[in-house]
Amino acid sequence: MDKWLPLVATVVAGALVAMQAPINSTLGKSVGTFAAASVSFAIGLAVLIAITLVVGGGFGEVSQAGGLRWYYLTGGLLGAAYVTTVLLTVRELGAGGVTAATIAGQLTMSVFIDRAGVLGLSERGLTAQRLLGIALLAAGTVLIVRE
Repeated sequence: MDKWLPLVATVVAGALVAMQAPINSTLGKSVGTFAAASVSFAIGLAVLIAITLVVGGGFGEVSQAGGLRWYYLTGGLLGAAYVTTVLLTVRELGAGGVTAATIAGQLTMSVFIDRAGVLGLSERGLTAQRLLGIALLAAGTVLIVRE
């Protein structure tokens, strides 16, 4: 499979995430932190329901989720923790700082998830190159948030 389209799509999605924190922060200043997170998720839910009905063919397979282990159902909870946290921290760190810290956390956790081969992923080695990537990203995060 050609990796360019998924790569570009993910870069674009990452750019949208960078916009999400300041947008939600401004909303939070207006309506309150948890209300803003709720509004953000409610709008996202409405859009996803519409997409599911139009493109995805409906919710016929949702009943299959009951057969999954509990932790595969926590994605929304993890997203809520992220949105609520960055809604607050973007005021202090700025969009660049929040994005750098988010990516550093994502990369670090994902490398250890790969190493352990958990959550349905194949195991991948913990190489010096990957550890160096984490260290460089940590250094970059410090440089971004330090002023």
